[in-house]
Amino acid sequence: MSYYSVLGLKKEPFSNSPDPEFFYESNEHKAALMRLLVEIRLRRGLSVILGDVGVGKTTLSRKLFQMLKERPDMLFYMIMDPTAQSEELFLESLVRTFNIQDQIQGKASILDYKEAIKKHLFQKGVEENKTIVLVVDEAQKLNADSLEILRVLLNYETNEFKLLQLVLFAQMELLPRIKEIKNFFDRIVLKYVINPLDEPETRDLISFRLRQSGFNTELKLFTDEAVNEIQHYSQGYPRRINLICHNALRNLIMGNKTVIDGALIRDLVARSVV
Repeated sequence: MSYYSVLGLKKEPFSNSPDPEFFYESNEHKAALMRLLVEIRLRRGLSVILGDVGVGKTTLSRKLFQMLKERPDMLFYMIMDPTAQSEELFLESLVRTFNIQDQIQGKASILDYKEAIKKHLFQKGVEENKTIVLVVDEAQKLNADSLEILRVLLNYETNEFKLLQLVLFAQMELLPRIKEIKNFFDRIVLKYVINPLDEPETRDLISFRLRQSGFNTELKLFTDEAVNEIQHYSQGYPRRINLICHNALRNLIMGNKTVIDGALIRDLVARSVV
């Protein structure tokens, strides 16, 4: 039996899967999400969300998808791994992402792929007046050829708006690279860096995830000292917080304890369990 079922929880509370139901709106995440929605609604083109590994970018992208996928005036596409060895392979992946393979006849050339994508953007964006959103997660994996293809797609526009709303979620290493591509960097209308959580937000995240999992008693599973230790060892990165809390809950059950205190967290860290 899993530890969370022993605690009467309905779901695993500290999974690192990017489940939008467990999206904790820190001040940073909330600000990024609201600004993204504004730029997409205004159809201004390119937005870039940056942050270190484990700061919550992927969960934020899933939350954006959840909020927009059901809107009839939106077409939402997502690329989770943009690694491509060549210009042709990246274009081919875009065609698959946009689900327009039927517009390609026989063996396609690079020009055929570009024309099919261009036609799709104009048909959906202008003739059907849809807002077309393409989210690229792990965008630091985009190579120079792929960035150039995306730059060209951002050139398609009417007098009022860009046809493609491109949102890049990337680690900080992307920033110096795109700064070197001036005609790409100049197109960014929103650039936002997500920072780790502070201690009050770490406490709120832990409480939020427990509530989302069905924990509805007044009992306090994590003491203030435990939260302080979690903040210290995680440095406020949600992925690390989840890992520490996951192992702490498991040890709570195995040790027949009723509360997670600072000593338990320190013991986990000392034994390199987290």
